[in-house]
Amino acid sequence: MAYNQLKYRKIFHLLVAFMVLVTVLFVVSMVFARKMIVNLIEGEFNNRKVEVFDQSVLAFNEFFNEKIPEISYYQGFLDSVKASGYANDVLRKNPFVEQILFYDLTVTNSDSVELGIKYNHLMVYPKNIISFGLDHKNRLVSQRKSSSDTRLYTEDFNNMVLKFVGFLDRVNDSTKMSDNDIYKVFYAMSAGKVSYMNIPRITDMLTYKRMMSIFDVPVMSYDQDLFMFIINPNRIKVKNVLPNLYEHITVVPIVSGNVSDQHFHLETELSLPGALSDYKLQFVSSERFINKEINRRFLPVSLGISLVYIILLLIAYLIYRNVIINSKLFQLQYDFINNLTHEFKTPVSVIKIAGNNIQSAENLSATEQKMYGKILDQEADKLNSLMNKLLSFAQIENKSIKPNKEQVGVEEFCAPIFEAVKLKYPDLNFSYTIDVQNDMVVDTTLLLSVFQNLIDNAYKYSEPQRKYLRIEMQQNKKNFVIKFKDRGIGINKKEFNSIFKKFYRVKNQFNQQGSIGLGLAFCKEIVDFMGGEIKVDSVLNEGTTFTLFLPLGPKKI
Repeated sequence: MAYNQLKYRKIFHLLVAFMVLVTVLFVVSMVFARKMIVNLIEGEFNNRKVEVFDQSVLAFNEFFNEKIPEISYYQGFLDSVKASGYANDVLRKNPFVEQILFYDLTVTNSDSVELGIKYNHLMVYPKNIISFGLDHKNRLVSQRKSSSDTRLYTEDFNNMVLKFVGFLDRVNDSTKMSDNDIYKVFYAMSAGKVSYMNIPRITDMLTYKRMMSIFDVPVMSYDQDLFMFIINPNRIKVKNVLPNLYEHITVVPIVSGNVSDQHFHLETELSLPGALSDYKLQFVSSERFINKEINRRFLPVSLGISLVYIILLLIAYLIYRNVIINSKLFQLQYDFINNLTHEFKTPVSVIKIAGNNIQSAENLSATEQKMYGKILDQEADKLNSLMNKLLSFAQIENKSIKPNKEQVGVEEFCAPIFEAVKLKYPDLNFSYTIDVQNDMVVDTTLLLSVFQNLIDNAYKYSEPQRKYLRIEMQQNKKNFVIKFKDRGIGINKKEFNSIFKKFYRVKNQFNQQGSIGLGLAFCKEIVDFMGGEIKVDSVLNEGTTFTLFLPLGPKKI
């Protein structure tokens, strides 16, 4: 026994070690998972800013690639009215365009023009310069400008024209302009400005080339349009498509530092392109803000890890419970063997003593023969009853037999049992009532065993001065209801679910003489076997009531 207890104690140590290991792994997994999520979010913070950048400059790119080239559709024939309509559409749809300068250009080989850019015999000069913008009431305002008024943009204008006339030198009949040529010649970008000249047809450019290189070509004039768009990057509408990562996104000058003196947990930036190149997008998030995102992503991960942890703990608990059950079963089996040995040992010892007395006696009187015969018969009956009970219990539990049901009257069945009780237990205060209308259809032998067990228990587990038993037999619409009421020592409510288990014995002073713990388990198996039910209700030191529910038989005739 000590060896087995030691073995179970070692198993408990293993379970404790397992639970400690699982708990450590749980904590480590939680810490590691959170660290991984922190690193993931920091990586996304630095890498996914391109998505915000693309969406924020999308409107500028559409304006640059789609709206500006519309100027070429007019082939230089834009006047102030049409230019005003075009400028109004651009200014209202693209808030980052702060001002538009429209240069209504003339390309000529006349020597009479004094202002402009002359290259060989070709002269390019602005007939009109018109400025377009929106006032504080969002109304379009146009204003004619003189060359002196636009001196700030003279260098940009000159560079644009020089690129154009320089390209004319390379034009020939086989010239085909690529997108790269178009961007190099007809676009000009600098910080805060985009210039665009409408693209002439190749035939027109060949004409310009002759006008530029041949002296005696007749005087000719052609119209060209040049637009200069003044860009304010601060008006770029930032589209924060990742609000869970970036708390603040602002457009700031590229030479600036932090947007404020406040220290941010995470910071990154991305320069704007082309005409916006003096500015950058600055991305900042505070620790509190980032922690919200970390916690949001960590929650499902932590729940998953916790679920695995709980499952492992549940497995450990089931193992622990199984060990406890096995330990109790081992103890019950050990007690069963000891008690069964005692139960068998007593009648065997009596039989052996009686046999030795008979063998050693020279002469036996008739009285002695009768006495020894009665002793041997009684002890043999005890052994036979115990063996039959064990055999019947095993057969019923394994369902290897079928109930031998027969119809019997309730009073007919009970009368000999109750008479035997009075003879067997003369000091028992015994009474009964029978109030039924139907006969029973039962296995009388098995049901007799139930009655005998419950009657014997009522007598055995009562104090000498409280030997009392009342049996009440009634019926309802479905069942016979048989109650066995005593005034014995009672049963603790905590043991109600255990008393019908095999080998279980209630620990009290009446069980010190030995009991194999099969009585009530045998009763329950029999009642269940016959399709009935047994229940117990008890109060310590006041008494116990066992109630049988057995299916009704046919009605009495």
